[in-house]
Amino acid sequence: MTPQEPGTPVPTAVPMEVPQRALDVDLAQAFSQLLFRASLLQRLRDDDARAARAAQRDLLGLLVDVDDALAALSLDPELVRLGRSSGIEATRRRLLGKLAKAGVRPMRLEGMAADPGLSEIVGTEPRAGLEPETVVQSVVTGFFWNEEVLRRAQVVVATAPPPPSAEQPEPTASAGGIGSASTGEPVDDHGSAENSGSVDRTTAGQAPTAPPATGRAGTGGKAGKSWSRSGRPKRRKR
Repeated sequence: MTPQEPGTPVPTAVPMEVPQRALDVDLAQAFSQLLFRASLLQRLRDDDARAARAAQRDLLGLLVDVDDALAALSLDPELVRLGRSSGIEATRRRLLGKLAKAGVRPMRLEGMAADPGLSEIVGTEPRAGLEPETVVQSVVTGFFWNEEVLRRAQVVVATAPPPPSAEQPEPTASAGGIGSASTGEPVDDHGSAENSGSVDRTTAGQAPTAPPATGRAGTGGKAGKSWSRSGRPKRRKR
């Protein structure tokens, strides 16, 4: 750029001509239309993002089900006998590693209180020393996906053990029972009844009755004789 000589006039900028149709545009209306188109575009992008996330969630859930199938196959006796369980476990570890990179991690609920948002109770087990509804076993493992629940777990929870039952007393024989309480043999009721009757009369203070006299009442002599007041025997009249 060459320096200007002193005294040379500086050229002025020529204003641009504005088209007539630009002057006729309503700026407020045009701005509102622009905002509407921008919001519509944002909504379409959000819908696409939700659809993609739902598809990703379905795919991750399917991979979790594949992990369950691999775990069951690794315990198959026939496959264990053929030596295939080690290969299945290796495939399962690779799958779990890919899931971990996608933000999927298994739930560890043992020893925690059951949460309906995280688990579903499918069984109970009496356990002493644990609070009721404490998770003792995960039948089906649950998984998190980042901060969301990808799949709820199926768990077995603890319940209070039943109270100990009181010991029943052994049955005792009654006074007029049929058998003995210890041996179960029948008891002779007739002999016991007679003995008890004699004991009852003796204990009641009743003296045993004497056999009746063969002579007349009030006499102390032999039968067939009567005595007078003088002590001489009276003769019977023939």
